[in-house]
Amino acid sequence: MRVASSTGASPKSASITELSRLLADGTDPDTLLTRSVAHLGTPPAYVLSATGRTIARTPTAPPLPARRAAEAVTATTTLSVDPDASAYAQWHLHLPEPVGTPPRMLHEIAEVLAQHRRETLRRETTARGRATDLLALIDAPPSAAAPAALGRALEACGLADQDPYTVITVKGAADDDGAVDALAEALHHLTDCGFAVGRLPMAEPGEATAVIGTRTRTDSRTDPIATTLKNLWPTLQSRSAKVPLHGGISTPATTPQSLKGALTQARHALTAASSRRAPGAEAPTSNLTAVEDLTTLDALLTGIPADVRTAFGIHALGLLADDTNPSHRMLLETLDVFLTHNGSWARTAEALHLHVNTVHYRIQRVEMLTGRDLARLDHKLDLKAALLCR
Repeated sequence: MRVASSTGASPKSASITELSRLLADGTDPDTLLTRSVAHLGTPPAYVLSATGRTIARTPTAPPLPARRAAEAVTATTTLSVDPDASAYAQWHLHLPEPVGTPPRMLHEIAEVLAQHRRETLRRETTARGRATDLLALIDAPPSAAAPAALGRALEACGLADQDPYTVITVKGAADDDGAVDALAEALHHLTDCGFAVGRLPMAEPGEATAVIGTRTRTDSRTDPIATTLKNLWPTLQSRSAKVPLHGGISTPATTPQSLKGALTQARHALTAASSRRAPGAEAPTSNLTAVEDLTTLDALLTGIPADVRTAFGIHALGLLADDTNPSHRMLLETLDVFLTHNGSWARTAEALHLHVNTVHYRIQRVEMLTGRDLARLDHKLDLKAALLCR
């Protein structure tokens, strides 16, 4: 249920003066929520984020597991605090138990919380400006002054001495700011990590990037940041299901100077995530890919821009790239099966139901049309990559 702003009186048990003072003093959301619902007998109440992150709860409200909290966001007893925010940035007032309260009073509580939310959004907007300055320095060409400037920018974002750093880039709809909100909401689930979310100066529409400070090094083969965000991604995507949300994560950058390399990794992983399709799907599905996931040639190539892949495939395959020719399609199929069976003439012939001599003839034709020697490993790899790029 969405709640519009109300101009009525504040909740009866907490005077307008008291709530205004609490808001002006920057009171924590737990206290503000508790005072706002006091006239209801202080029932269990929560303020939840779009993905079910608990922002505030009353003393009578037990902790909500993340899965239950995410489900509670869409419950009938939940009100939207800021309906004008993006799907990822909304806060929700959740009362798990029915209360015999006129809707007007619940609107009043939501309005009090909305004022607090608007103040946090102002602070977040300021922080995003500093993050954008940091990202511009990371993406800039190296210079003698760059290390000092980068250090100051990290400090301004609260990320000084929080290495190793991880970079994540996401892309959503091109016509709104949802990607920035989505990324910020996701990173709030990393409770022990600082982060700075903004936009690169030359970012594509709908793209956002963040630097995450982890503070600790891990010897684990699995990146805990990537694991946490991958587990969260389906819930995050469900908040705006019609718009696929893709993301790419770098490996940890051990020093500020290696952040540019981490940014390159994140962009490559984002391209890979945007290129992946579920079996039978016509469009890419929402995906979060870590660069450490790109462990095969096929996966690595998905991170290369589509026009570059196409150009490579055309030039590497030579005349064979014209698959409108039935003869060429037959040769491409034979080449694919031949490489799949590690260059085995007998297994290729068996798979295609051909005589071995026919396979020899076709592979000779492939070599002639492509200018490659399939007895050489590097030429085999070139043609395998070309087939994957088609």
